[in-house]
Amino acid sequence: MLDLELLQTLVCVVDERSFTRAGERVHRTQSTVSQQIRKLEERVGRPLLLRDRTGTQITPTAQGELLTNYARRLLALAQEAEDVLASEGAVLPVRVGVPEDFDARRMSALLSGFSAQQPGLRLETLSGMSTDLKHKLAQGELDLALVKRSPGEGECLAAWPETLVWVQGQGFALPPGEPLPLALFPQGCVYRQRALRGLDKARRRWRQAFGSHSLTGIQAAVASGLAISVLPTTALLPEHRLCEGLPELAPTELALVAASGAVLTAPQRALVDHLQQALSV
Repeated sequence: MLDLELLQTLVCVVDERSFTRAGERVHRTQSTVSQQIRKLEERVGRPLLLRDRTGTQITPTAQGELLTNYARRLLALAQEAEDVLASEGAVLPVRVGVPEDFDARRMSALLSGFSAQQPGLRLETLSGMSTDLKHKLAQGELDLALVKRSPGEGECLAAWPETLVWVQGQGFALPPGEPLPLALFPQGCVYRQRALRGLDKARRRWRQAFGSHSLTGIQAAVASGLAISVLPTTALLPEHRLCEGLPELAPTELALVAASGAVLTAPQRALVDHLQQALSV
C-alpha cells in the first residue's frame, strides 16, 4: 500500500524541481524529503527522480512522472473524502444505472433536473446494457437501475410499458429473396431478442448489417436506409416508417429496480419519486 504522505512529498518535489523548496511546502527538512523519496523508490522498486551534476535540478523519470500522475489523483480523492466526512449533513452518493438503448438526451434532462432540485446530493450515473446493470446492482456497485425487460419480470419500484415495432427508413427497399438487413443492439438486449426470435419463428432469413450499443446509432442506421430494426414507439424519428408483413413483437417495459432486500435512503427515495413522476408523463 502506497503511503499518501510519501506521495505528497513526491508531488511537491516534482512540482518544485527541488528538495529544498519541496521541504518548505511540506514543512520538512531537505534531508527528510530526500529520505522519503528514497523510501518511496524502495517501495516501488524503481528510480523516480533524476538529479543533475550539481544536485540542484530535479526531474522525474518516466516511472516517476507516471506515479506522480496517480499520486495527484489519490491525494485529490483522499481530500474529497475528508471534505465530505467533515461537512455537515454529508450524504453518500446516489449511484444509478441507465440503459444505453434509451434516449440519452431525455435521460440526461431527467437526471439534470433531479440534480438541480437536490443541490446537496451527488448523483453518479453509469450507462450500460440492462444485463450489465442488473449484474452491477447485484454486486452492490449501483443503488438503483433502469432496465429494459419483459413485463413483470421480477420485483421493481416502478415500471413503464413499451410497445415495440419494426421500423425502416423512408426510402428503404428490400430486393426480393434477400435476407433482412438488421440494425441490432448487442447480445442481451431485449429488443434484439424480440427481433431475432420473431424472425426465426417465422423462418425469415436475416443478417446483421449494423450493430451498436447506442440508440442514436441504431436510429441513424434505420433512417439512412442501411437496415431495419425493432424500436419502441417512443424512439421513432420523423425519418422512420413502420414495416409491414413482419412478425408481431411482444411488449417490453422499462423498470426501475433496486438490489434485492435493499432499504432505500432518503436521497434514493427522492430519485425514485422524481423518475416515477417524470417518466409517467
